[in-house]
Amino acid sequence: MAKSSAKPASKPAGKAAPSINIGISEKDRAAIAKGLSRLLADTYTLYLTTHNFHWNVTGPMFNTLHLMFMTQYTELWAAVDPVAERIRSLGHPAPGSYAQFSKLASIPDVPVVPPKALEMVRILVQGHEAVARTARELFPLADKAGDEPTADLLTQRLTVHEQTAWMLRSLLEE
Repeated sequence: MAKSSAKPASKPAGKAAPSINIGISEKDRAAIAKGLSRLLADTYTLYLTTHNFHWNVTGPMFNTLHLMFMTQYTELWAAVDPVAERIRSLGHPAPGSYAQFSKLASIPDVPVVPPKALEMVRILVQGHEAVARTARELFPLADKAGDEPTADLLTQRLTVHEQTAWMLRSLLEE
């Protein structure tokens, strides 16, 4: 059988992608994506801080904190993809640069000079609590829009951040 020399039809130049019709208005999708972008920035910033503390912790609690921080930064690393992919599912680009994250994040960057071990723990408590607040602020919008996948994602993230903050706070008790 002779091969056809006809080229497959390609989409005309400048043709837009099909519109998104998932039962959530464009306005709500944009607002939810904006909130999720803040959550992504906070999560990534907390990931970097936790990883930095894993590398730089010293003192009598070194082994305990080094291992705990590794568990925590690994969980945070695994969390960024679902958040970014939810933003994409809503039809918006996910932020991914340090510049974008620094503008969107509610938590500060890691200190330039590594703090003492217990100060690291305090900073991480504050970071997890801040990420929980960022996630919680988005719930009313996701609920109003009937966006159950985002609400589910937020519930999962809140569970992790609130539990991690509690565990870290427990290390600070005297």
